[in-house]
This record gives sequence, structure tokens and C-alpha cells, in this order.
Amino acid sequence: MVARAEAVLAVDQGTTNSKAVLVGADGAVLGAGSAPVRLSTPQPGWVEQDADDLWSSVLRAVEQAIAMADSVDLVGIALSTQRESVVAWSRRTGQAAAPVIGWQDVRTATWCSQLPAAVDKLVRSRTGLRVDAMFSAPKLNWLLSSLGPAEPRVGTVDSWLIHQLTGGAEHLTEAGNAARTLLYDVIELDWSTDLLDAFGVPRSVLPEVRASNAGFGTTAGVRGLPDGIPIVAVLGDSHAALYGQGCRSAGMVKATYGTGSSVMTPVESFVPDGCTLAWLTERPVYALEGNIVSSGAALAWTAQLLGLPDVGAVVELAATVPDAAGVALVPAFAGLGAPHWDRTARAAISGMSTATTRANVARACVDAVAHQICDITDWIGATGVPLRRLRADGGATASSLLMQTQADLLGCPVEVADVAEISALGAAELAWTALGRTTSWAEQRPTRVFEPTLDRTSREVRRARWASAVAAVRAPA
Repeated sequence: MVARAEAVLAVDQGTTNSKAVLVGADGAVLGAGSAPVRLSTPQPGWVEQDADDLWSSVLRAVEQAIAMADSVDLVGIALSTQRESVVAWSRRTGQAAAPVIGWQDVRTATWCSQLPAAVDKLVRSRTGLRVDAMFSAPKLNWLLSSLGPAEPRVGTVDSWLIHQLTGGAEHLTEAGNAARTLLYDVIELDWSTDLLDAFGVPRSVLPEVRASNAGFGTTAGVRGLPDGIPIVAVLGDSHAALYGQGCRSAGMVKATYGTGSSVMTPVESFVPDGCTLAWLTERPVYALEGNIVSSGAALAWTAQLLGLPDVGAVVELAATVPDAAGVALVPAFAGLGAPHWDRTARAAISGMSTATTRANVARACVDAVAHQICDITDWIGATGVPLRRLRADGGATASSLLMQTQADLLGCPVEVADVAEISALGAAELAWTALGRTTSWAEQRPTRVFEPTLDRTSREVRRARWASAVAAVRAPA
């Protein structure tokens, strides 16, 4: 009789789709599936998802993954989830009480700007982050106010999935996800009473926080899955990518190219500016992180602007010209994220002339994605953490043009993971480690390496031109 392979089911629930990957103890992908998740924008600046649709997409992805695999024994589940988005559901019925408010949603931007400076100072000292509409606490304040006197359960997307997977038995969240709410003290490793008071969020509605590999209950009544499968490990999606890329020391930087982008590197200890809790196992591991609001979203917008069918067509058109011919596109559609954190900035295309072509605009957008990554690596470097190389992942890394542009503008090698599911694999690797298996998948994984070809002077000229374009879309201080 042939032995059945053991597998961890890794679910990567992202902004626009849910993926499910069956991963063996050696890191081999035994089956995979995916399903889209709809986004809605009911008002300018609002970004929502249907919580039930989100859960349904997970179930569809899981069914596909299991159908693809030969017989396997599921030994555990790992979750990688979008982070700052928030969900509310009824304590009594377990049903969603409101739409998911997405991490891109900026309905609370004005409210955030009116908070006292002392709140931002408190947030930075306890969380390493800053007050911004991207994070969960302002969204939770708005959500709880809109729901009135009813006291629901609330949480980030990991909490919602744990609730659903366990048949409503558990109200839990993982420490790295909790760290993105602005309510969790990443030094004391607990919800902060001071922060809860500052944002008007009662502790009673929040989940219990657990370490990333501490276990999060077992499956119960889930379509397509047997009962009793343990949820072994949970990570935020960007944190899972950092783990999956094998970035364990300062200077090892990963960039995830998604709807937005996350650039992250581990640091030896907490610093109160741009720092986050990457994961919590036997000890907390902190990381410097910069979040870009619009990267893949900028490519999708440019496709629509130029009448192209998809992002791939944008990149293909961009590759037909040697450069952007002086055109700069700053995709500040909802303001600028790190390192500028300016929600008043607005998108602009500049430097055009009668000779400008559609291909030049497409190339300017590709350049903008790479320049935004460079803005964050420059900030990381200014903190004293030197950039040795960049490990890249996410859908846009399929573009050799973007990856070569990134290497040229950084002036250092870019290593591209030769897998499409790095966040899912990172969560699965942590789960297998928690199950007692030794792993070192990142070092064994094939990669594509892009070496810089641009000379220093040309690089500095392009970076200076970009800096001028960014300065032009920002209001005077």
C-alpha cells in the first residue's frame, strides 16, 4: 500500500482573491486553488467586501486544492490573511453584521487628521506605527459607531476565518495581525488600555490574541473539510511572505507586489517609527515596514486609462519603449503611504508633450511601482539598516521589465521567488515547524536574479526626477 502524503492546508486570503495550497513537509505544492473576492466602492474613498463572499471564496479555493491533489492526510491548517481590514459579526448568531471595511478604505482620514498629536505619539510608542486611515482602529471606531448599541464581535480577517473554520467556537487573532490595529502594545504583547480608550474600542468586542504558532482551534462543520483539523499557525500576509522568503536578519529585505506593496526587513529590536511585529513565536520578531497604497492598483488603473485589457498588456506596452521619455506618474489616488504618509496628495501625470505616447505613460507607471519601493528602501537605509539585496514576490514579479527596472533603480540585485504562493508557503512553513518538522525552504527554492545595469549617475537622475514629481503632488507644508 502506498503511504498517503501528509499536508498542511495553507489558506492565503488576500485583497482580491483567496488561495488555498496543500503543502508537504518538504515544501512541495501538492494541490492549489484560487477564487476571486469582489471589492465594492459605495462612496468615494470607501472600499468594502462582503464578509460572506470572502468566506465563500476561501471554501471554493479549498475545494479546488483538494480536488487537484491525490489522496493526502491533512495534519493542519495555516492562514495568511490581509491585515488591516475589519469585520464585525453577531455575538449571538455568528452572522456578519456589516460589510468588511478594507485596508485601502480612507473614510476615516479626516477623523484621523483631527486626533490630538498626543494620540499619534502614544500610537508610535506602543505600536511602532502612526495614526492613519489604513490601520484597523479608526475603522473599528467607525464600524462600532454605525452599529449602534449592539455589541458585536469584531476582528481582522484572520479572526473572521478562525470563527468560520471553528464553527463559531473561537474568537481569536494572531499577534502580528493584532499589531496592525493600532490597539496592540507590541512590547507588552497585549491590548493596550490607553490605546483602546483613545480609539473608543471596548476590549470586550475584541478577540483573544495568541502567538503565531500557538494553535487557533480545530475545524467544525466546514464544507469540504473533516472536523477536528487543527489550525496550527496564522500570519499576516506580508509577514508570511517575509517568513517564506527566509528573511531572518536585518538587511534581508522583501517586497511584496500586490494591490499595494509591503517592503519589510527584520530588525534586532523594536523602534518607535515604522516598526511592526512580524511574528510571535518563542520571542517577538520585529520588522521595519513601509506600506505602499497603490502599486498593482496603479497598473490596473493605467490599463483602464489606456483602454487595455489587463495589467499584463500595460507591461507589454511599456516594454516597447526604452524609457518614459520624461513622463512621471505618481499614483496617489488615495494619498501617499510610506515613507511620506500624506493622505492629501493626489495622483498626477507630468512631463508630457505632444510627442508623448501611450507606451510612455505605461512605462511611467511601471517606473512608479519601482520608485515607490526605492522610497521605502531609502528610508530603511536611513535608519542604519543597509540593503544587501531585495527578495521579491507577488503577481507583478512575473514582469521581467518591472524586476529589471527595480534592480536598476535600487542599484542592487533583486531575487524573485519562483513560486506564485509565497505567503501561503510562509504560513505553511511556520505550521510545519510548529508540528516539529525542520524546514529551510527558501534556500532550496529556485529564484530569478536581476542584476542592476544602470550606472550610478543615471540612477540618481531618475530618482531625483521622481522625487520632484512626488513633491509636486503634495500640498505645501
